[in-house]
Amino acid sequence: MKLKLQNTFLESISEMCKKSYATPAPAPELLIFNSPLAEELNLSSLAKDQSKCIEIFSGRETIQGSQPIAQAYAGHQFGHFNPALGDGRALLLGEFLNTNGELRDIQLKGSGPTPFSRRGDGKSALGPVLREYLISESMFVLGIPTTRALAAIKTGENVQREQELPGGIMTRVASSHIRVGSFEYAYKSKNQSLIKDLADYSINRHFPETADVENPYLAFFAAVCNEQASLVANWMSIGFIHGVMNTDNMTISGETIDYGPCAFMDIYNPSTVFSSIDKNGRYSYENQPKILTWNLTRLAETLIHLVHDDQNEAIKLLTEVLQLIKPVYTNYWLSLMRSKIGLSKEEQDDMQLISQLLSLMEINKVDFTLCFRSLSKALVGDKKSIKNLFKNDIAFDNWMALWKERLSHESISDEKIASSMDLVNPLYIPRNHKVEEALEAAVFHNNMKPFNKLHGILKNPYQEVKGLHEYEKPDENSKEKYKTYCGT
Repeated sequence: MKLKLQNTFLESISEMCKKSYATPAPAPELLIFNSPLAEELNLSSLAKDQSKCIEIFSGRETIQGSQPIAQAYAGHQFGHFNPALGDGRALLLGEFLNTNGELRDIQLKGSGPTPFSRRGDGKSALGPVLREYLISESMFVLGIPTTRALAAIKTGENVQREQELPGGIMTRVASSHIRVGSFEYAYKSKNQSLIKDLADYSINRHFPETADVENPYLAFFAAVCNEQASLVANWMSIGFIHGVMNTDNMTISGETIDYGPCAFMDIYNPSTVFSSIDKNGRYSYENQPKILTWNLTRLAETLIHLVHDDQNEAIKLLTEVLQLIKPVYTNYWLSLMRSKIGLSKEEQDDMQLISQLLSLMEINKVDFTLCFRSLSKALVGDKKSIKNLFKNDIAFDNWMALWKERLSHESISDEKIASSMDLVNPLYIPRNHKVEEALEAAVFHNNMKPFNKLHGILKNPYQEVKGLHEYEKPDENSKEKYKTYCGT
């Protein structure tokens, strides 16, 4: 079996990584393998050879031609700058060309200490591995740009956290692992050629269309802003809360990365926070668009000398792009929200109509996901579900009348509008309590059946299936506020 692998990041920017090797897992067990993704990566041969798969993705064998590296990066963590973070428990094995001729990173997470581990063991508990596998693949099916999960390995040894937990290794696939924090690291090195090398590599890999314009580095920055604005708008449209939007967790490619304390919102509340470490709500649901601009401002600071020789002129040009982020984000968000309530045309009052619905959802403590699915049912005669959600609120009845009037401008039948809504409003999301049930069974009872069932359901989030009613709803029995924890 010959696997073609490249090491372009190492060859292009060796100053921003350190060579390292995985610590072989003592008794690895392959829990799940993503065969469709393997085919996209021209790695379908691995799906037919489980023993080889285990050897490679447990760190016991290095792919021929691979030089594993831990990447260096800095980052603003909850607003405070840390100049030297880096991959403390991850190794980039290299890059593969997928079936479309695009480079894709292959990375092991939880494979042991690296030069950036500091005092950490570089390993991962099995729970965070399975959590990222489940949610990142769900995000992919929902059409949200994301890193992907190729394999999940149980290592056969325990790791010490607050308690002893089974260890795991995840194989992650990404367009690249270049982050806003990567540019911060290069910038703080005060090596201007290093920033240029990183920017040139990023342009070549992600935004080649910006290479030949008059000001390629400004165009590159604008392209990154556009991708991240689109990404956050997508998060907001499905009630997803990343939980830790530090600059080292935001990719320049616009892919969702690092599924630590993330979760999906049940009851609509803009101030929702799930992360146990986000005490002040910096990364709450409603703050995600603001943090988008804050993070991209940090990226802009690293590009000043590349954008123009005159610092004042460079700052002026970059500021002009930064000022466009909010309207660009709003346009993406508004387009997504229009489709969620069945609107295909654009009208001036659409923003007000959507905002009124969200306000009523907050007042009535309505489940975010169920609301939009119930709206399409109401459109074709089944008003019971939506009425129950809004407790027969007269204000909501008034909104429904305005919505129906607005839909009449679409010149499309209610049945077709309802069908279009069901194609963008999922019925099945990774409900927090179902995720926890699946992880508890897998981690503490060596039982992957709940995980595999949930994973299977999430592969078809828009199609209602009889007998799966419990997977549609939030946990109505829990009296405690749901909390998530960083997987480190």
